[in-house]
Amino acid sequence: MVGEEGAFVLGWDEVLTEEELATTLKVLCMSEEEFKEYKEQDGWEDDSEEEENSTLSYEALSRLKTPCKKLLYDSVLLTLESYGSDLKAEQDLLNNKEAYEKLSRREQQALHVRYGQKRILHQLLELVH
Repeated sequence: MVGEEGAFVLGWDEVLTEEELATTLKVLCMSEEEFKEYKEQDGWEDDSEEEENSTLSYEALSRLKTPCKKLLYDSVLLTLESYGSDLKAEQDLLNNKEAYEKLSRREQQALHVRYGQKRILHQLLELVH
């Protein structure tokens, strides 16, 4: 469901892999009985009209049902825990000109990428909390 990498792609304003995330949330938030019924009715193919009408902008994510919001929230927390440092540590390093300049160009670029990823994840936490 989530592709080869097993991850969803988030941008600053919306989910870029919205179809995969919408399907995953829908399935993971179903009861076992709902899932069986959905599967028996070939629901996998009949959702195209519903999915066309439901884009996953960040505003839409904030309106998800509570179980889906909780699932997203917990997933984001797990993702943030997988980093070696938190958002504040990245911000502090970016603001410390002397320490930043001691980093190699590659380390600086990696810092910017991590910081951007963490900012997006924190934004998502606020939306679904």
